[in-house]
Amino acid sequence: MDATVLVVELGQIQPYERNPRHSRNREYDRIKDSIRNHGLDQPLIITQRPGAADYIVHTGGNTRLFVLKELFEETGDPCYSRIPCLYRPWRQESDVVLAHLRENDIRGGLTFVDKARAILEVWKLLAEEGGFEAVSQRQLEVELRRAGYRISQALISQMEYVVCRLLPVIPLALEQGLGRPQVERIRRLERAAYTVWCERFPDDADQFEAIFVTLCRRYDGPDWETDVLRGALESEIAEAAEVSIHTAKVILEAELAGRKLVIPEFVAGPDDESSVTDDVGPCLSDAGATQNSDNPKGPIALPTQDDDVPQEVPGDLFETTDSVESLDHDLDDVDSGVTESAERIPEMLSAKTGTGSGDLKSLRGRAWTLAARLAQRNGIGELIEPLSGNGLGFLLRDVPDPALAEQLDEDNLSRLSMLWWQLAACAEMTFAPLESILPLLPADAILRRALETEDVDLLFSSIWTLDPGHTGYRLWRVLDERDWSDLLNLMDTYRCIRRVAEDTGVSVWV
Repeated sequence: MDATVLVVELGQIQPYERNPRHSRNREYDRIKDSIRNHGLDQPLIITQRPGAADYIVHTGGNTRLFVLKELFEETGDPCYSRIPCLYRPWRQESDVVLAHLRENDIRGGLTFVDKARAILEVWKLLAEEGGFEAVSQRQLEVELRRAGYRISQALISQMEYVVCRLLPVIPLALEQGLGRPQVERIRRLERAAYTVWCERFPDDADQFEAIFVTLCRRYDGPDWETDVLRGALESEIAEAAEVSIHTAKVILEAELAGRKLVIPEFVAGPDDESSVTDDVGPCLSDAGATQNSDNPKGPIALPTQDDDVPQEVPGDLFETTDSVESLDHDLDDVDSGVTESAERIPEMLSAKTGTGSGDLKSLRGRAWTLAARLAQRNGIGELIEPLSGNGLGFLLRDVPDPALAEQLDEDNLSRLSMLWWQLAACAEMTFAPLESILPLLPADAILRRALETEDVDLLFSSIWTLDPGHTGYRLWRVLDERDWSDLLNLMDTYRCIRRVAEDTGVSVWV
């Protein structure tokens, strides 16, 4: 989209009221100091709705606009009253929301619920702008891709869940930054508990809704713990079914793991712990995972590889002995050790991965968890695809959106690009056998075309490739402690996978 340079009176520019960020920018004071001392490094990008007298911020920049207005009020300095801007012609409302979303994604600090609210706002706008009565999740995925914003249907489903289901009942926890892994954990817990409840009380299913909502509101707060909610649900199930809490725990755990627990006579009393253990021991049997990705209320099958809908990633995708949530919890334990000693990170990780037992499945699951966290926090989470039973546990679907090169400053673009290359290295994207990864990449992906045709120039021209000597100050130095810890752990997990494969004579790529 062509942009025109304009010098505009500050009073003629209004903040964008649909800005995805709902909380104060944590970088506000730093940005204010920077503008006060060095001026406005980047011009605001503005647009103008048809028939409007004022301009609005088009691509990020609401924080910079507030800072400029505050500085002008404080100082009266005319340098803040007229500012250079890049003007972009108006197209449609959804384009502006997406432009702000991209900018916030890259600059970081956007909570999962803020991003989810923005996507649902775009969903509504696309229906209105296209004259549709309704737009399905699949259609939204396609329309967003056409607009240059890649996001999977599975993630759209999670976002709808967090806004429509969780936001009314745990707003404090979400506003404080409850992330995608925790939201998915709550979602799986609700599905499992609802299934258990309906199997025991088929005529009283509505009561579960009241219980779940009441418990969520009771425990809502900045220090949200899903395990507390789980314990409360187990207590409700135990009391209603007149069984011991131990029995309720075992039943719910089996449902979460996708197994069916058969107890011939479901009559164990609250104090009869030993009989429960004897009864349930041999009764575990495998059963397919249940529940639908859109509706927690009803036992329906998860999508399979043959379904038309992109598959959500369940906790047992890698068939590990631990769920992805427990892997995430372990990794958080590793994170907490960063301040103790950087040298201990590989040692701590190796101890948790069970490297000595040659558990490639667990290592692959861990690599995917780390890569997904890194990518999500840096605005490219949609590019990470889990890879079960093969390779390094994950792959990259494509290069970052080329439009980012025009929207980001050099520092942010270099950080994003170098992180992408680090992830590509840990997934062996340019080394893996083509027959193992090409069928898994989208047909229209630039990365797929570059690998398929062995066109190195296409790849290098599509993702900024800096001198490797810049890695230290353009990537390592600027990563926060969480990202630095995850990057170190991901590289160590890569080494563990390769070592285990060599020691056991197993091929990493099959």
